[in-house]
Amino acid sequence: MAVAVRVIPCLDVDAGRVVKGINFEGLRDAGDPVELAHRYDNAGADELTFLDVTASSGNRETTFDVVRRTAEEVFIPLTVGGGVRGVAEVDKLLRYGADKASINTAAVARPDVIDEITRHFGSQVLVLSVDARRTRPGSEPTASGFEVTTHGGRQGTGIDAVAWAKEAAERGVGEILLNSIDADGTKDGFDLELIRLVRAAVKVPIIASGGAGEPAHFPPAVEAGADAVLAASIFHWGPDDMMSQVKTAIREAGFEVR
Repeated sequence: MAVAVRVIPCLDVDAGRVVKGINFEGLRDAGDPVELAHRYDNAGADELTFLDVTASSGNRETTFDVVRRTAEEVFIPLTVGGGVRGVAEVDKLLRYGADKASINTAAVARPDVIDEITRHFGSQVLVLSVDARRTRPGSEPTASGFEVTTHGGRQGTGIDAVAWAKEAAERGVGEILLNSIDADGTKDGFDLELIRLVRAAVKVPIIASGGAGEPAHFPPAVEAGADAVLAASIFHWGPDDMMSQVKTAIREAGFEVR
């Protein structure tokens, strides 16, 4: 029996404000995170993802106060990432009201942290965020053609993105947030090749991210293997009924939505 597709708005937060740019750069203000979270909850969002986009690159902690205030306003699952380095940060996020924690840079630097977090809290609380891009000309190619990036997409690693997703799933992460750095900001649709490759490699749920520009872009991501679809700009600056439009598009394509 198929599990209903989740539609997830993403709140990229910098210095306590929701921002959006391309590949995490050229950020512009999109509003107050608490107000937006409340709006999306009312609009029918299935979950919310809250990412402190400069926490790792700026070597500082996630803005826990904003997490707390956001959690007080929403009654749907809240995933928080950015600056999560280990058990201590996950514990604090959960105590401040998050339901799940997302990790990226710290896990790439020290994969054992995945085992430590999942052993302490269970797989269901940990989401691995994979910021993947096609390998650049002149760089060492990977088996899949995609490499992992860190620090908000600013640093390449040479690590095969599909192999990394598979390893993390085997280590116990509960979900994979698969963000296409190449598609981010293009509004041309999700990277379907990337989704298919990771879907073939892992059994855990995949959240597709990067490239959504219109409701019609969401069903192909689900067809490619995504269990959930995540976007930011289309919800921040689209019409008030965009959540409904996206869910209708997915439903009319023959998939069950929440």
